[in-house]
Amino acid sequence: MAEARPRQGMAPMSDDPDRKPAWLKPHGKPWGVSSSKVVYDNPWITLTEYQAIAPTGRPALYGKIGFKNQATGVLPLHEDGTVTLVGQNRFSLANYSWEVPEGGAPRGEDPLDGAKRELAEEVGLQAADWRQILRMELSNSVTDEVAYGFLAMDLSPTVTAPDETEDLAVARVPFGEALDAAVAGHMPDAITVALLLRTHHMAVRGELPADLAALIL
Repeated sequence: MAEARPRQGMAPMSDDPDRKPAWLKPHGKPWGVSSSKVVYDNPWITLTEYQAIAPTGRPALYGKIGFKNQATGVLPLHEDGTVTLVGQNRFSLANYSWEVPEGGAPRGEDPLDGAKRELAEEVGLQAADWRQILRMELSNSVTDEVAYGFLAMDLSPTVTAPDETEDLAVARVPFGEALDAAVAGHMPDAITVALLLRTHHMAVRGELPADLAALIL
């Protein structure tokens, strides 16, 4: 298997101050905290209540959900322009969700390792070409959850091992169909929508191999 290249294809703007437009600089005062207490804790999340001080100086009650894992998602893009997706019943919204292979990586673990694990476990694939193409804050008003999105190419089969709570369906579909479904609201998972749009953006900008970009566009 070829050496992974997780950062090829995108130089994160947040890591390169010279690439930031001037308007991106912070304004005003940050939030302050007078006191805090943990009101709930389990192996995945912590709910903390804060007596906070708003940037305006006003007191405020704030609750924050702290995630013990980083979210990872990976778009497996095959050489024929198809992508592999998974379908499963989700608990929180009690709905059926088609999405890219995704899951969690413990804080402190390289998100790329988590993405590789999810790709193998959920759809039985490995990749020789890995590119980190997104970093996102999924709900930054009430959580600290950060997500890392990867594009995986040069794919080959490997052993699959889904989690014991997962009953997954797998579909390999044309990229255009997946993108249209996401834009139409049929695949509302945030990481899935973002990765499909970002990959299309890369194709438009010439950041993908020309033959593969032609299949996407």
